[in-house]
Amino acid sequence: MAIPTPEPGLVISYSFLWSDEAAEGHAEGRKTRPCAIVLVLVPADNADGAPGVYVAPITHSMPPDPEVAVEIPMSVKRHLGLDQERSWVVLEELNSFVWPGYDLRQIPGKPGEYVYGHLPPRFFEALRDRFAALYMARAIRSTPR
Repeated sequence: MAIPTPEPGLVISYSFLWSDEAAEGHAEGRKTRPCAIVLVLVPADNADGAPGVYVAPITHSMPPDPEVAVEIPMSVKRHLGLDQERSWVVLEELNSFVWPGYDLRQIPGKPGEYVYGHLPPRFFEALRDRFAALYMARAIRSTPR
């Protein structure tokens, strides 16, 4: 399967680097995890340029502040083929990179596949609204990759 075109709401397999790991000098994330693309920036001055992508990690760890994340409903997890443990999309921590970057990974056990699927539109709208509120409050950290 070819590397897909990035678009908001797409869930990819990615080596996410948390900001505390970056601060410790790590250049690589500890593990590959599903991440949701929350923003895609296409260069206006170069139609052939690669887009900039911002991804939010999906984690099993409940965030200490529920305002910075959105819990993923089990129906959405099943739709994406994820496990049945509770999970959250953390919106206060992002990685930014030029697509496809070096940290896009194949889904474990699925050679040649990089995409879990798309978030359902209504769920993505809720995620986008929470992201916008955090952005306006300047409560987002972005680690460039």
